[in-house]
Amino acid sequence: MEDLNKKEGFSRRGFLKTAAAVGAALAVSPALDKVQAATRAVTESKTASAGDAKAATITAHRTLGTGKAAFEVSALGFGVMGMTYNRSYHPDKKQCIRLLHEAMDRGVTLFDTAIIYGPLNNEELAGEALGEFRGKVNVTTKFGHEVIDGKATGRQDSRPATIRRYCEESLKRLRTDVIPMFYQHRFDRNTPVEDVAGTIADLIKEGKVLHWGMCEVSAETIRKAHAVCPLTAIQSEYHLMHRDVEKNGVLDVCRELGIGFVPYSPMNRGFLGGDLNEYTEFDPHNDNRTTLPRFTPEAMRTNYRIVNVLQRFGRERGMTAAQLALGWLLQKEPWIVPIPGTTKLSHLEENLRTLDFTLSAEEWKQLEDAVAAIPVTGDRYNAEQQKQVGF
Repeated sequence: MEDLNKKEGFSRRGFLKTAAAVGAALAVSPALDKVQAATRAVTESKTASAGDAKAATITAHRTLGTGKAAFEVSALGFGVMGMTYNRSYHPDKKQCIRLLHEAMDRGVTLFDTAIIYGPLNNEELAGEALGEFRGKVNVTTKFGHEVIDGKATGRQDSRPATIRRYCEESLKRLRTDVIPMFYQHRFDRNTPVEDVAGTIADLIKEGKVLHWGMCEVSAETIRKAHAVCPLTAIQSEYHLMHRDVEKNGVLDVCRELGIGFVPYSPMNRGFLGGDLNEYTEFDPHNDNRTTLPRFTPEAMRTNYRIVNVLQRFGRERGMTAAQLALGWLLQKEPWIVPIPGTTKLSHLEENLRTLDFTLSAEEWKQLEDAVAAIPVTGDRYNAEQQKQVGF
């Protein structure tokens, strides 16, 4: 596998080391399609704190939602989850805070966390790092998973009184007096979605929440919720290896109702970046990938053919596999805002430089078809986790 990786294309670290050494901006194709022309960022250069290398700075913004629900954010967000939760080993808190500040300084304005991440300590990290910058950045969070005495129970609780309590507790952890966007993390079978939407509407009137969203819900549920309180964004898994939202009506209803879409795990939990393979060891105590059928050694070995496609395609255009995965999402719609997470400055740099590239619609279709021709091995969730999505 090691030799195959070297043969088929760039490694993420190798690409960035070369880019830093030459200090040159990456090439931009002159052909712009309509969606990309509207949202493309001309990345600015500034001196990086670590030395003389030029750092990517994102200037493009996109709008999630419409009308009173409209929410302008950077074209790429930042998923904070992996800094404390579900992603094996991570730097200490000081290093994480420095990276979050670096992302903010480079123009990222959308940061994503949740009560269940940790639980609680991910919100606390985001609050400590970004709480003082209210107005400059937006830290969104999520409620729904039941947490008692700091521990997850595995149940859902979106009763109105619980939402209000979670809201107050999140405000304290995030060190703010208003939550820019509050998502329902998972559908609660025992609470009508109209009650959830009505409670959020009240919190918006009270000035404690600015916008709201839902995660992993059906098109029908979106319609019901939106009719009570206009939604700003839907957050679901979406990437080249998981495209269900294109088929189940979720993207269609977002397009119809003017709701934004925020893909989580836009690189399939790191896999599409090319750094993971069948020999990767995950921390069984802090990594949900050990429970996911798609991340068994056998599945990763088979699915690495998809990474090889990205590497070959990218090699001809000076792009990494990760940049192609993010770029593919960005060109889909101008109201899609991916939230890749990382604990490494080199990967933050790489992600932001995605916006340096422009491919034609024909090229994106070529990549999409090449990936789609390879069957994906393994389900994205085990049976228990799958029960919590798709309502």
